[in-house]
Amino acid sequence: MSFTLSAAVRRAAATALTAALLVPLTACGGDDSDAGAKSTESATGAPEAQLTVLAASSLTDVFKTAGAAYEKENPGTKVTFSFAGSQELAAQVEQGAPADALVTADTKTMEGLKDDTGTPTVIAKNRLVIATGEGNPEKIENLRDLADTELKVVLAAPEVPVGRYSEQVLDAGRIDVKPVSQEPNVRAVLSKVELGEADAGIVYKTDAATATDKVDAIEIPDGQNAVAEYPAATLKASEHAEAAAAFVAWLSSPEAQKLLQDAGFQQP
Repeated sequence: MSFTLSAAVRRAAATALTAALLVPLTACGGDDSDAGAKSTESATGAPEAQLTVLAASSLTDVFKTAGAAYEKENPGTKVTFSFAGSQELAAQVEQGAPADALVTADTKTMEGLKDDTGTPTVIAKNRLVIATGEGNPEKIENLRDLADTELKVVLAAPEVPVGRYSEQVLDAGRIDVKPVSQEPNVRAVLSKVELGEADAGIVYKTDAATATDKVDAIEIPDGQNAVAEYPAATLKASEHAEAAAAFVAWLSSPEAQKLLQDAGFQQP
């Protein structure tokens, strides 16, 4: 009789132990369910999404690097860039092009879109240089040399930020330049010089730095130069508002700022 009772006790104890063990297992299962529900967030807490960022042409190289760095830091997030002149980007926003964030090469363009964007933050600055053919065959030394009518000088159109900055510095120096063409963005100006279709052009310092094997960069003194500011903002029409805000905020992070400065941009 005592044996039977002992067995019963053991069976009861085993049943109780099994029930006790199942409780934490069920709780773990609930955690797994919660983790699945949170699968739209990256390891750093930024919401995962397929982001489209409209960005000024002069950011082409550095943003490709920055985008890859952001994706690595935020697995599950994909960042696609659309590069163009800031005035073209503005037109895209006004026409309702599907995008999540915008980065322009001037504050004026961004201010004109205040009804379509969140509050912008300046993430970088830039300055102008004179780009010439490799070796500077025409021996151009300064802005005033660009007034030589025998030179083929290319500028960006005045509607483009770099074109407006160029016009600003030339007007301040009372330098009359007759460009052979006015291009839609800074990369088009640089390309004309790279291909030998122009003797010189005014571009951003960072753009000239991407083609050191094809062009020379003639510095413009600070007193005669213009400072370009790059504001970044989310777009109100974005379908991924939180993810867009996380990316825009990241552009001011130490990691992103280092990438920008390594590419020749100045701190905001």
